[in-house]
Amino acid sequence: MKHSTSELKSKECQVLSIPNIRTEKGVHSGNNLPLLTQIRLFFRRHLDLEARRKIKRVLFLNRLWQPEQVKNHNAIDQDQILLERLNLQAGDRVRIRSREEILATLDEEGKLKGCSFIDVMWQYCGTTQKVFKPVHRFVDERNYQVRNVRGMVLLENVMCDGTGFYGSCDRSCLFFWREEWLEKLAE
Repeated sequence: MKHSTSELKSKECQVLSIPNIRTEKGVHSGNNLPLLTQIRLFFRRHLDLEARRKIKRVLFLNRLWQPEQVKNHNAIDQDQILLERLNLQAGDRVRIRSREEILATLDEEGKLKGCSFIDVMWQYCGTTQKVFKPVHRFVDERNYQVRNVRGMVLLENVMCDGTGFYGSCDRSCLFFWREEWLEKLAE
């Protein structure tokens, strides 16, 4: 049965339908993941953002939740990170800085100006990539609000296929890259 476009109740963006997407039986449930990862996933899926933040604060104090890459890391004050604006545009070639250079920019939660540098991104350190596009606005899927940002880009074909924390994922999200983590290469 065909429907006319006027009969369909379309949403302006697919992101709005994400909470209602149903999973099929047999989809990866996470039961074969380590216990700590299963606990983290449970909290992520069943607690609201503010409750997760409170739990995270307590766990960070006990050094249980802290990402491996920032343990014993004395992060510098992020207000001091004032690198020259790269003004990156689509097509620009960049080198992703070394692990040490990026670690020096991260706070105790593994973030720079609120943007996380997750474990699966380390594999790209030292590589040369091409800018797909600068990010000026994006939908925050936690509350479906549009956020305005500066100093972030997406890189061509550098995307997530899942993490050890969340398990595998077929969504292929592009990573957000802070300009501070990149070095613009001469053309």
